[in-house]
Amino acid sequence: MEVTLQLNDGQQVVEKYGNGRFLISDHYHDGSVLIKSDETVSWAINSFDALTVDSLQPFIDIADQIEVLLIGCGDKAQFIKPTFRDELREKGLVIDAMDTGAACRTYNVLLSENRNVAAALIAVE
Repeated sequence: MEVTLQLNDGQQVVEKYGNGRFLISDHYHDGSVLIKSDETVSWAINSFDALTVDSLQPFIDIADQIEVLLIGCGDKAQFIKPTFRDELREKGLVIDAMDTGAACRTYNVLLSENRNVAAALIAVE
């Protein structure tokens, strides 16, 4: 049985992460990134403690196009406070937080299932 991901041309796929950067669809991105199926941009967040609602504004602006926003918290999963989760839900975002590695893998799988997924990934060493 073949288990390779079936993706459409131009989709942003996380190929590698670590050493403070990401390899996404054959392009390296230094530092943290915001990724959706058709675009990856730099993100000025470098630790979970710096995460704010404002830092996720690019996704809030397109919340109606996102089924789930994955938050890659860094080296380990972090607890998202209910008030923060509720504030994002009021703005139309459903989030799921996990360590960055798990977020990369989950993003790729959901993307291959043609789900409307996005990810905010904090770079790890």
